[in-house]
Amino acid sequence: MAKLHFSLVAPERELFSGEVDMVQAPGAEGDFGVLANHAPFMTTLREGKVTVKDGATTKVFDIQGGFADVGPEGLTILAEHAVEAA
Repeated sequence: MAKLHFSLVAPERELFSGEVDMVQAPGAEGDFGVLANHAPFMTTLREGKVTVKDGATTKVFDIQGGFADVGPEGLTILAEHAVEAA
């Protein structure tokens, strides 16, 4: 399976950067998932959880708004505030 490059960046620091299988995020108009080779788009994000899946590993981050940009290089989320969920 092809991998998706994903970066999660908050004003304080980059919380995650790497190759993953899938990312789910809370879009302003509903949750969405991104896999490798997804069609390009940009959207705003609402408060919620970003779930990063890579094989059997899952990481979850709590975010408070921001933007998501899907392009040929992968998915970048610029969050207003983000922390790794406990």
